[in-house]
Amino acid sequence: MKAVVFHGIGDIRLDDVPEPKIQQPGDAIIRITASAICGTDLHMVRGTLSGMKAGTILGHEGVGVVEEVGAGVRNFRKGDRVVIPSTIACGWCSYCRAGYTAQCDHANPNGPLAGTAFYGGPEWSGSFDGLQAEFARVPFAAHNLIKIPHEVTDEQAILCSDIFPTGYFGAELAEVGAGDTVAVFGCGPVGQFAILSAFMKGAHRVFAVDCLPDRLEVARSQGAECIDFASEDPVEVIRGLTGGIGVDRAIDAVGVDAVAPRGQGHPEEVKVVAPQTNPHGANWHPGDAPSQALSWAVEAVAKAGTLAIIGIYPRTAKVFPVGVAMNKNLSVNAGYCNHRTYIPALIDSIRSGAVEPTGLLSQVQPLSSVIEAYEAFDRRQPGWLKVEILPKAA
Repeated sequence: MKAVVFHGIGDIRLDDVPEPKIQQPGDAIIRITASAICGTDLHMVRGTLSGMKAGTILGHEGVGVVEEVGAGVRNFRKGDRVVIPSTIACGWCSYCRAGYTAQCDHANPNGPLAGTAFYGGPEWSGSFDGLQAEFARVPFAAHNLIKIPHEVTDEQAILCSDIFPTGYFGAELAEVGAGDTVAVFGCGPVGQFAILSAFMKGAHRVFAVDCLPDRLEVARSQGAECIDFASEDPVEVIRGLTGGIGVDRAIDAVGVDAVAPRGQGHPEEVKVVAPQTNPHGANWHPGDAPSQALSWAVEAVAKAGTLAIIGIYPRTAKVFPVGVAMNKNLSVNAGYCNHRTYIPALIDSIRSGAVEPTGLLSQVQPLSSVIEAYEAFDRRQPGWLKVEILPKAA
């Protein structure tokens, strides 16, 4: 089968690889009908999330059709349409039962203290082969697959594999409620769904902070008040538009992309057609510099407000303006999304017609063009907000 395979920093290829097999009784094999490219995938390609093993299939977003199930899977059968949560969970440990499925004690083969397990990630996340392929193996399938109602399309469902629940999780971590003012830093795919989710949870005003005109325009189409940080100070603008108070809630939907080496702007894109080293230098890591998005967010939140961090940071990141946050009595919540917990309700909201997410899906590309799609998405070309990938097997 064809799959997107990581070979090294800046070096990913569309390779022929063996089809996955059932390894455990709880496994299922899924014929992928739609996958997607996520900003987190770029962190692996760039090397800002270190520890990737050569030969790992990339991608953590997928929908498809069940091809085969192990003897321990009793709630799915061949032919079922399913969405695959990006993070992996066993379904029976205390964290899963409490809804913290991103902190499952059993899914990560590195042990219960290793952190979140997800597809297509570094060795510390389990080195699970990802979903940018024609077929994929899903462990703990009885818990990690969710049936797609016939009223919901693949285009709608693929957005529920990761970015819609992550955006909603961000709004929930930020404790957004009726009447709140909210600032979302970063208008990429997750930021756009954080904007949508903030309005879903009753926010009266949402400020969208970015520098890319096309992404700001998408945010404006959702009703957000847009701030271009390339031409104005977002903290000053937010305070000016809120009577000097600041926003009740802020969401960092940028993550490591807002961390710059030695204070020199944003991390540059890495070409994905030839092997390269880390563009910032072999000895640089994201813990060496503060995140501009986090600094702005802490400054922009009103006293006793709440900051949510859903943008991805590596474990090497150590710099945070804790003094300013403490002086303002801020609440700070952060983490990987508990996808399995949120997806069913979001699928239901789509089925009922309460929300239509596909306006945020900007590109649909065949798997055969995936390397070019990675390059365009990495360069943040206009119109490349969210990219759906269609495998040949679809």
